[in-house]
Amino acid sequence: MPLDLLKKLEILADAAKYDASCASSGGSKRDSLRGGIGSTTGAGICHAFTPDGRCVSLLKILLTNFCRYDCAYCVSRRSSNVARARFSVDEVVRLTLDLYRRNCIEGLFLSSGIARGEDETMGELVRVARTLRTAHGFRGYIHLKTIPGASDALVAEAGRWADRLSINVELPSETSLSTYAPEKDATSIRRGMAATRTLIDEAVDARKPAPGAIRRAKPPRFAPAGQSTQMIVGADRADDLAILGASTALYASYRLKRVYYAAFSPTGHPSAGLPQAATPLIREHRLYQADWLLRFYGFELPDLVTAAPSGMLDQAIDPKLAWALARRDQFPVDVNAAPREALLRVPGLGVRAVDRILVARRSATLRLADIARLSGGLSRTRPFIVTADWRPTASLDDAHLRRRLAPAPVQLSLF
Repeated sequence: MPLDLLKKLEILADAAKYDASCASSGGSKRDSLRGGIGSTTGAGICHAFTPDGRCVSLLKILLTNFCRYDCAYCVSRRSSNVARARFSVDEVVRLTLDLYRRNCIEGLFLSSGIARGEDETMGELVRVARTLRTAHGFRGYIHLKTIPGASDALVAEAGRWADRLSINVELPSETSLSTYAPEKDATSIRRGMAATRTLIDEAVDARKPAPGAIRRAKPPRFAPAGQSTQMIVGADRADDLAILGASTALYASYRLKRVYYAAFSPTGHPSAGLPQAATPLIREHRLYQADWLLRFYGFELPDLVTAAPSGMLDQAIDPKLAWALARRDQFPVDVNAAPREALLRVPGLGVRAVDRILVARRSATLRLADIARLSGGLSRTRPFIVTADWRPTASLDDAHLRRRLAPAPVQLSLF
C-alpha cells in the first residue's frame, strides 16, 4: 500500500470518526451475487464496539474532507485548519477489498465532504458502491451517506447498491441548524429523508406477491437495512427532552431505523460560539437509553418529563429507574399477575426478560429465584416487585433507595 494512500487513510478515517451512525445491524443477505466475496445475514453482520457503543468493524472513511460548507460543529468545515485529502473511487474500492480480505473489516461506511456540487459528490459515492457490487461481487455491508440536495435518480441508485442510507439532520431544531450551519437547508434534508422513505416503501410493496399473481423473480431491494440519521448533542442549547421530541417526530415521519446521538467534541480547531468542552458521554448514553424506552418499552414523552422535570435526563441513574423513583405509587408490581406493559416499566427487566416471565408464569407461580434466573439479576428489580415468596420490606419511599440503586460512576472515553 503506497505511503500516500496510507496518509489519506489516516486523514479521512480520522475525519469520519465523529459520525456515530455506522452500526451495521439489519443488513440482508445478497444471494443474487453468485461467487462474490463477503456476506451478511438478515440479523446483521458481526461487529466490535468501543466502550461507548460505537461500531468499529466497518471501514469508516470520508471520500474527501474538502468541503465548501462552513458548519461550525464540523471538523471538515471550510475554515477548519486541518490536513485535507481526497480518495479516488478506485482507491476506496481497493482499500475496502484489501482490508476485507485481511479480515480487518466486514463492510464499508462511506461519507464525504461536499467539495464541489451535491450531484458530483453523490455520484462518486454511488460509483464506489456500484463498483464493489458489480465489478467485484462484494456482498459485505455498505452504508452510504446521502447528500442533501442530490438528485432523486442518484439517491435511487444509491439504495440499489447500499444496505443502508442515512442523511444527518445534525441538530435537533431548524433554528440551531440555521445558527451553526447557515449554508445548509433543513427543508432539503427532510425532503431527502422523505424521498428515501418513499423509495424504501415502494420497494417493500413491490416485493409483496399479489393475490393469485404468477410467481416471478422479485424486484431488487432498496436499502434493505433502512435509513438512519444523527443528531449532535451539546453543540447547541437544546435539552434532552427537546432532542427526544425531535427524534420522536423523525421516527414517526420517516420511519427511521435509528436516530444516533453524537456527543459534541471540540475539534483541534474549535469554532467560536461553540462549547469549548466536550459533552459528557454519559449524556449521550442516557439519550440512547431513553430512545430505547420510547421505541420498545411503551414509554411516551410525557413519561420522560416525569423522569426529567428540568428537561435534562438524570446522569447518575438510567431514565427507567428515574421514572420508577418518581412514580413509586406504581410499585411494587406482582410479576405473577401484572400485564406486560407494567412489567416493562420495572427497573432491571428488559424486553426479553419480561417475555420469559410471561411464558414461565403460565405453568408455574414464580418465586424470587425464578426472576433472578429469567432476568439475570435482581439488584435493581427487587425493591419494585412482588413474587410468591417476596414482598419488599423496605418502603419504596425510603430516602436511601436512590443512593443504593445508583451505579458507581463510570468513566467513558470518546475515542
